[in-house]
Amino acid sequence: MRILVMGGTWFLGKAIAETALARGWDVTTFNRGRSGVDVPGVEAVHGDRTVQEDLRKLAQHGPWDAVVDTSSSELPPREVGLATSTLAGHARRWVHLSTVSVYEGWPHEPLTEDSPLLRCPADADGSFGYTGEDGSPTKYGFQKAGGERAVTEAFGDEAVFLRPGVILGPGEYVGRLPWWLERAQRGGRVLAPAPAEQRIQPVDVRDVAAFAVHLAATPRTGRGAFNVTHPDGISFGDFLAECLRVTGSSGTPVWVDPAVLTEHGVKQWTEVPLWRTHAGVWAVDSRRAVEAGLRCRPIADTVRDTWEWWAGDGRPVNHPRRAEHGIAAEKEARILASL
Repeated sequence: MRILVMGGTWFLGKAIAETALARGWDVTTFNRGRSGVDVPGVEAVHGDRTVQEDLRKLAQHGPWDAVVDTSSSELPPREVGLATSTLAGHARRWVHLSTVSVYEGWPHEPLTEDSPLLRCPADADGSFGYTGEDGSPTKYGFQKAGGERAVTEAFGDEAVFLRPGVILGPGEYVGRLPWWLERAQRGGRVLAPAPAEQRIQPVDVRDVAAFAVHLAATPRTGRGAFNVTHPDGISFGDFLAECLRVTGSSGTPVWVDPAVLTEHGVKQWTEVPLWRTHAGVWAVDSRRAVEAGLRCRPIADTVRDTWEWWAGDGRPVNHPRRAEHGIAAEKEARILASL
């Protein structure tokens, strides 16, 4: 196999490049050379995917059996389409990292791959879409739905979409799991969102990478869209207990009713990472992905391995989303003192 990874230097893109190399594949990566270090063993091509001349130069390094696109999360559909249309004659398949946010019903209702999508044209610019008053739908979701359409227009039946919810693991740049690990390590009374029995479905970056590489090489069953969420999940209580265990902490969770958190103005999803009360946020069906080859390690393993990476001075690329996550210690203390 010869594959092209759009991105390929950090988190998921890096994991995909490493996974493909481990299979003995020829791997080309394409990025601007700004956010991370090229994986040893790849053919690294540097350029800007929003510049057609750079894409044309990239095409000279093909052809490829598949493209795996991990670098379009912040691009409008028309710029996704620039890459897909330019490279369409140089690759057989396009495996595209999308998101559960493309669904009309996310995060309010349970979802399958047959759930309706947000509508956005393939040639939309960055102004298309809106974010609802309650945080859904999101402009991001509209943009990603348009990006899917741009890929389909160029690759037809060879367009493959991975729609993950939350991806965790070593190298995570958003900072959800690292924040919980650092908070657990500090110990004391740890504010936790009730109920402890609530199951969550984050998936390990290495398992997403393995699945993306598998789909790149599977022409018959690896077609269409796949929700990529952990099929078993873990309770929030067990997740936090594992964070406390791996950090050697003597901290004690204090399970706080969501109404109390809302009363104190705690922002869901960011101030308390992974916490959201909407009914569908952790009800995303991944059975189709499992049938197609998705294999997920226990989330406890993801927590342990992420701590080993983080405690070993692991640091992600600098990304603005990291600053959004985690409740301030003073605010947490005020809430706990009020109980």
